[in-house]
Amino acid sequence: MVAANTYQVAVDGREREPSLHLVSLSQEYYRHLSGGTVTHEWVIVQAFQFLLERLANTDIREALDLADVAGRFDDFESEVARRLGRRIDTTINPTSSSE
Repeated sequence: MVAANTYQVAVDGREREPSLHLVSLSQEYYRHLSGGTVTHEWVIVQAFQFLLERLANTDIREALDLADVAGRFDDFESEVARRLGRRIDTTINPTSSSE
């Protein structure tokens, strides 16, 4: 973690060009995806695996908020939750609550 709710992800250069990414993961979105059952880091690992299966690492923004990824990939939340051993209701938008 490099700041509150912000993590640095390094993609190594063994199979691709190396890259660094700053990833934001709010507590609310972390709970939405994981139910608090795994670490924040494991959520980010699974989210990045999802992204790397669909995009070149150099096509992934250098700074991104995981909550915004769901707007680009319809299956993001359900697939990441599945990888975390969860099933979530994707009709709930965690970013619209009034906390």
